Amino acid sequence: MRKLKNSELKRLDLDQFKQTAKIPVIVVLDNVRSCNNIGSVFRTSDALLVEAIYLCGFTATPPNKEIHKTALDAENSVDWKYFSKTEDAVNELTAAGYKVFAIEQVVNAVMLPDFVVQPGDQLALVFGNEVKGVQQKVVDLCKGAIEIPQYGTKHSFNISVSAGIVLWDIFNKIR
Repeated sequence: MRKLKNSELKRLDLDQFKQTAKIPVIVVLDNVRSCNNIGSVFRTSDALLVEAIYLCGFTATPPNKEIHKTALDAENSVDWKYFSKTEDAVNELTAAGYKVFAIEQVVNAVMLPDFVVQPGDQLALVFGNEVKGVQQKVVDLCKGAIEIPQYGTKHSFNISVSAGIVLWDIFNKIR
């Protein structure tokens, strides 16, 4: 066994990535404070062919050297849009036919392994602030909530870890 060289990975260049079909998923970041987390979400979204990221509230936007540190140029490949209010992003997505789900621990949340993606579904997934999670007023606008099962003493994952877990699972359900 040997590690692959970068030249063997068959990575897309920026133009090829822009032309490649994406999964019908938009990530919404609700007041995420850490630029490292934002950059990680960009990188994961690039790897899993996410349609776009909506950056909301005080979530930083590119160009930003702190986002770039973890995004490694994915901030240039993944389409993004900024909204001063997360509610406006959710309302726009709902009006465009997306099923919007908060990734949050709420009453009657669907556990991620039990979440079913129907053929033709367009999804928007709202990930919240590192401390406060998704704002209640945003949760109220969502079609539902998805929870990642957890079994230890902590009751939360870092937002970039949550995004990785959820996006990988949804990617596999769609593909």
